[in-house]
Amino acid sequence: MPLLFSDYFLNILNMQYDLMLRAMTAMAAPQGAENTEGHVMVMLVFYLGLFAVFYFLLIRPQSQRNKGVKDMQDALQKGDTVVTTGGIIATVHKIKDDVAIIEIAEGVRIKVQRSAVSERTFDAGGSGEKQDEKQK
Repeated sequence: MPLLFSDYFLNILNMQYDLMLRAMTAMAAPQGAENTEGHVMVMLVFYLGLFAVFYFLLIRPQSQRNKGVKDMQDALQKGDTVVTTGGIIATVHKIKDDVAIIEIAEGVRIKVQRSAVSERTFDAGGSGEKQDEKQK
């Protein structure tokens, strides 16, 4: 009598189950083995340490960078030379709430959101040097 596909599949599942049971009983701690409850504490310390590394290397520096950019955007004034996120170098003409009117050429003014300003430059020539670097 030929084996059907379902019989073949059931035989494979049965063998896998048998192997899994043998592996689990082989891994079980023998009688009189030392206590393994401390492994939970080691795992907990490991995950807390991993979170601390991610926090201090990734999360905290990014939030500080975001805070610095937001402070710069809030401190924008008329006459500041800025670079937008699109790479446009312009001079701030007017600030209204969350909108800045910037002048990209003589007589050419556009409205941008204040959050679109990525950095403030020092000189009106638009060389791209940051104001902080120029002051050092």
